[in-house]
Amino acid sequence: MENLYICFFFFIVSILYSSVGFGGGSSYLAILALTGIVFTQIRATALLCNIVVVSGNVLLYQQQKKLDWKKIIPLVLLSVPFAFLGGYLKISQQFFFVLLGVTLLFAAITMWLSKKIINTNKKMNAKSTFKNSSLGGAIGFISGVVGIGGGIFLAPLLHLTNWDTPKKIAATASVFIFVNSIAGLFGQYSNPDFMIDWNLTSIVLITVFIGGQIGSRISTKRFTPIQLKKATAILIAFVSIRILIKYLF
Repeated sequence: MENLYICFFFFIVSILYSSVGFGGGSSYLAILALTGIVFTQIRATALLCNIVVVSGNVLLYQQQKKLDWKKIIPLVLLSVPFAFLGGYLKISQQFFFVLLGVTLLFAAITMWLSKKIINTNKKMNAKSTFKNSSLGGAIGFISGVVGIGGGIFLAPLLHLTNWDTPKKIAATASVFIFVNSIAGLFGQYSNPDFMIDWNLTSIVLITVFIGGQIGSRISTKRFTPIQLKKATAILIAFVSIRILIKYLF
């Protein structure tokens, strides 16, 4: 019965997050934290779900020509090795959830307060390869530590700096999540404490794959740029507050 509840909530989360270009790793972590599953399994399960959800997004965005690889590659250049390093590090459960909650809340606030919405006719701000690589590396490391793909950190910063259009930022976030989730998972696998329950994980992977396919298609047909941005902020805030209430009070 508990597994059915997990699958149901994972299905909803995968639809909502994939519709704004994310994998949902933060919410998967929050849901799993309430189940009593061993802490060392939680991050790996969330990252695997991330990979399944955003892989469909990446393929769809590539078909729609929303991916600008010349701008994406500098972002992931350092994020991959740093995500691996972050995943390899051993941290306490308390520190992990407090760090996750604080970071997500900051991301939600900055995204909600930002009033500038980019449109396709507005000139984008160009960033140097060094700045993009440094930004990607920093976010990759934090993402590896907390066990998510990093798109939930990256997207608000890209919006605030007029990096590109909302749809292209969502596409970029999907790629960023995909490669960092793989790197973080390998980092965790390299840690002697790594373990995972494949009985549960195989079921939720199928669930989030279906939800992710639905969500990514809702995004391309139903959401405006403003809705994409506001929906993202609401999702991030909900998860962060839920985590902080549980682990600080």
